[in-house]
Parts: sequence; structure tokens; C-alpha cells
Amino acid sequence: MPAIWTGVIAFGLVSIPVSLRSATSNHDVSMHQYHAADGGRIRYQKVCELDDEVVPPEDIVKGVDHESGETVLLDDDELEDLPVSSSKTIEVVQFVSGDQIDPIHYERSYYADPGKAAAKPYVLLREALLDSGKIAIVRVALRRRESLAALRPRDDVLVLHTMLWPDEIRRPEVGGLEGEARAQELEMAATLIDTMTGDFDPEEYSDTYQEALRALIDAKARGGKTPAKSKKEAPKAKVINLMDALQKSVEAKEGGRRPAKKTAKKATKKTTARKQTAKKTAKKAAKKAARKQKSA
Repeated sequence: MPAIWTGVIAFGLVSIPVSLRSATSNHDVSMHQYHAADGGRIRYQKVCELDDEVVPPEDIVKGVDHESGETVLLDDDELEDLPVSSSKTIEVVQFVSGDQIDPIHYERSYYADPGKAAAKPYVLLREALLDSGKIAIVRVALRRRESLAALRPRDDVLVLHTMLWPDEIRRPEVGGLEGEARAQELEMAATLIDTMTGDFDPEEYSDTYQEALRALIDAKARGGKTPAKSKKEAPKAKVINLMDALQKSVEAKEGGRRPAKKTAKKATKKTTARKQTAKKTAKKAAKKAARKQKSA
């Protein structure tokens, strides 16, 4: 993956040359549009709505509809001349604890690779962040867009997460949240959470839709049969009572373990019964022996 940005991390008076490259990629199948009748590819052209003519890329500029009602056009040179303080610098402005950043702020992730002769200061910043448990809040400009970002260590590298500005995050508009959970419901919900708790391993999960889509495409390309549809479970009956729903959920998750518990309980009862029987037999034998000694 080629670098999309090169510059330096400004950490106090220390400058660390780095390059950024995307840390993620999309694995979705890229589909185009075709004419169903003959399989011809559907193409899009950029047409001017005033003269109805196709406009070549070199004649296209950006613009906005201004509140005055005018259309303001901006060419690349004008945009290039705008001052951006962090155009070639990732400026560290603050260090914070990671739990202070709401994940809703995170946008995209990039690996920050060290530049030439930057290994020592790069490792210094990485180790300092690891030891302190802090995340660096930085300013960075990517593709003419300046944003806040979080710089943190991940394994041996530093990862930069661009962040949304506060006014870019919408306020929730959710209603009907009045009410209070009962103690029994909270206890049952906690039990359900316990039964479903484990260590997160992303390798255990897969994109079943994309896998099925690729299988369908491969089958049709070979002229074979379309893969059979996987059978979906019938929708379960709605449970109106919340406690009933939680109880049924817990029973469903613990279902595999309940028989073992019952078996263990039965085995315990049998063992206890045998011990009690053995004790009674021993007492009877002792009494008989005592009688014999007296008679003798």
C-alpha cells in the first residue's frame, strides 16, 4: 500500500519523519452496472445541465451554493493557497487517557511508518506512550482537510486515527426511553451477559454475506448450479414479558451445560445415599457384635 502522506510528527522540539498509509481496506465485491439485455457496461458521463454537453475533467471545478443564492466556484489553485497549519506536520497538542475518547469520534485509521534515520525517536515516542498508557491528540491535514487525530501504539507501530470534529457528530433523537429496570430484570440481564462473556477474537468471525456472494459469482462464472440457500431458522414467538425473555435467553445459552449439572446432582445424591446405607449397615453390625459379647 503506497503512502498517502509524508511529513513529520512534532513532539515538543523532536521531529520524527513519518509516512502514512491506510491501515484498513474494504473486502466487499466491487460490482458495476450492466445492460440486462446484452451485458453492455453502463457508463456515466458528467453533463452540464445548462447546455446539456459532456464536460471533460480538465474543465470541471469545485464550488458551493452560497446562502446569498450565488454559486461560488473554486479552482485548485485557490484551494491550494489556503493556509493549513498542519499540511506537512502531525502536531502533538495534548496527551490523554484512552478511555476519555468516545469511539464515536474515530473516523479512519492509518499506519505511521518511520522515515529514514527516524527509528530512534520513533521508538522513543512509541515506548513513552506505552509506558504512560496515554494517547497523543494531534492535528493533521489529509487531502486538504484538517482534523484532530489520535496517535497510539499498536504492537510495534504507531497508528493514527483521524477524528470527527464535535459539530460533525449528530445529537441522538431517540424518544420513549422513560422507565426503570427492576432489580430482578437487571440480575437476569447480568446473568445473560455472564453466559455470553468471553475473550474477543476477531478471527472467529467472518463476513458470511460476502462469502456467499463470491460463491454465487464463481458458480455462475463456471456455468454451474447456483449454491443452495441456507435455511434460516423460523422466527421465534414474541415474548411480551421482559423477565420471560431474559429467562428463556439464559436457558438457551446455558442449555448445553444444564444436563451436566443435573447429572452431577444425581450422581451426588446416589453417592450420599450409598454412604448413608453403608453407615446404617455398619451400625447394625456393631450392635450385633455387642450383643454377642454380652451373651458370651
